[in-house]
Amino acid sequence: MEMSGLFLYLVAMATMGGIYAVLALGLNLQWGYGGLFNAGIAGFFAIGAYTSAILTVPPQPGGAATFGLPLLAGFIGAMVLAGAVAWVIGRICLKLESDYLAIATIGIAEIIRLIVKNEQWLTGGAFGIQRLPKPFDDLALPWSQVGFLSVILLAILLCYLALERASNSPWGRVMRAIRDNPNAAAAVGKDVAGFRLQAFVLGSMVMGLGGALTAHYFKFIGPEATEPVATTFIVWVMVVAGGAGNNRGVILGGFGIWALWSLTEILTLQLPPEWATRTAYIRVFLIGLLLQVVLQRFPGGLLPERKNQSR
Repeated sequence: MEMSGLFLYLVAMATMGGIYAVLALGLNLQWGYGGLFNAGIAGFFAIGAYTSAILTVPPQPGGAATFGLPLLAGFIGAMVLAGAVAWVIGRICLKLESDYLAIATIGIAEIIRLIVKNEQWLTGGAFGIQRLPKPFDDLALPWSQVGFLSVILLAILLCYLALERASNSPWGRVMRAIRDNPNAAAAVGKDVAGFRLQAFVLGSMVMGLGGALTAHYFKFIGPEATEPVATTFIVWVMVVAGGAGNNRGVILGGFGIWALWSLTEILTLQLPPEWATRTAYIRVFLIGLLLQVVLQRFPGGLLPERKNQSR
């Protein structure tokens, strides 16, 4: 029984680490290749999660407006709507400098979070949406969990292969040139605004997929799942610690930082009861401290960007 429980725990940890790896790949496309400071990951995560939930959950009397479509339709819908919203936001905000873009995306993510919390007819409000279908859920344990983990690993593989191909293409080289010196890229005739918009939309679509995978993993999505600490702060830590501009690095960061995040939960549970209300802040502090240590030793992250890619 103990071994079975440990195995299920490790599978669950790998599943969540894989979902965060998907989110980190989306951010890496925006920041690692395009230099776009998106601080509103939680917003695109929420769009993907709620879109897939609304599309796939069977209609329920008195609940949110749902349609009972197949899972694949939910995943595709999550990516399409996240990309569509990103296109609208990008057309407005991508002309801003990086720090102003960060402020704008934080504000937009907060607007989205308030919408999903208050529009009960659409999102279930504070009660969220329940009974989401989950791939392989009809199998017995542990195979149902292993089956869903295989879905996550497939998503990582497909995203990784697509992003690697894009990175090594002329498109990827133009993106890095724009990231490093947008004025020089514009001087040689590159459409800087157009390329940035493409990176922002594609990265947001990957984030939407990460949100959909999370919702179906837990078979529930509610407003608390879109808190910035869990869906923005930690993803940024994963990308920076893993190595911005390197897809393998951010995948490593996704799995590694999530494992450490889980470890900090175990450590904070050992604290005295009077510290219980502070454990969330202590975990953030420990992860931030770890990031400082990593960057002191590895300024470019654990797997920094390969310089020959940039040429």
